[in-house]
Amino acid sequence: MARLLYKPFGLVFSVLGGIVAGALFKRVWSAVGHEEKAPKATDESKGWGEVVVAAAAEGAVFGGVKALIDRAGAAGFAHLTGAWPGPRNKRE
Repeated sequence: MARLLYKPFGLVFSVLGGIVAGALFKRVWSAVGHEEKAPKATDESKGWGEVVVAAAAEGAVFGGVKALIDRAGAAGFAHLTGAWPGPRNKRE
């Protein structure tokens, strides 16, 4: 039952995570890459290395932020309801 109640909250957390991750990556890339936007894979003027590094960095930022926000949302939900929204440790 808790997982079903958590679904709408999880969706909101995912959207929020995407917004935060996008903003964070944009700031990181502009500081590290000295450009406002990361290169796209179809940008002919950029080399393979720069395109791949930008994509890997973007993936790492999005993955990390998503995990952080999803975990915080699950912990907050558990704190408020007393029920963990995901799988529990079966060894208990």
